[in-house]
Amino acid sequence: MSFQNPSQEKIFQYLDEAKVIAVVGLSANPDKTSYKIAAVLKAHGYKLYGVNPKLAGQTINDIPVVENLAAVPETIDIVDIFRRSEFLPEIAEEFLKTDAKVFWAQLGLSSEKAAEILQEHGRNDIVMDRCVKIELNKRA
Repeated sequence: MSFQNPSQEKIFQYLDEAKVIAVVGLSANPDKTSYKIAAVLKAHGYKLYGVNPKLAGQTINDIPVVENLAAVPETIDIVDIFRRSEFLPEIAEEFLKTDAKVFWAQLGLSSEKAAEILQEHGRNDIVMDRCVKIELNKRA
């Protein structure tokens, strides 16, 4: 069975209900997509945490950076992932150890294996190969 994204309405619901977003793979480089998208999310009023073990303990564009998802000190509504597709199953395993709600892999990223891992544990709020900024702009 191949993974299918939820309906557009459901994706909008995720964005509307979210307050806290963890950006996995947040970069300190302003030219990188993860930095740019995080700035857009911040401008939309979301509370953000960066997840990047190499930058843990730092602050990027006023966003605190932690080592892993478990280190985020509050409930995560959306885990927005900027890591290559081959890392998605590993991130899915980490996601399962939290009470995060939505697993979101950015545009160009997808993994059947990650979807299977999540769905086997009843975690069905999954979006892949979609850009959170594009989805927010559709909402405007």
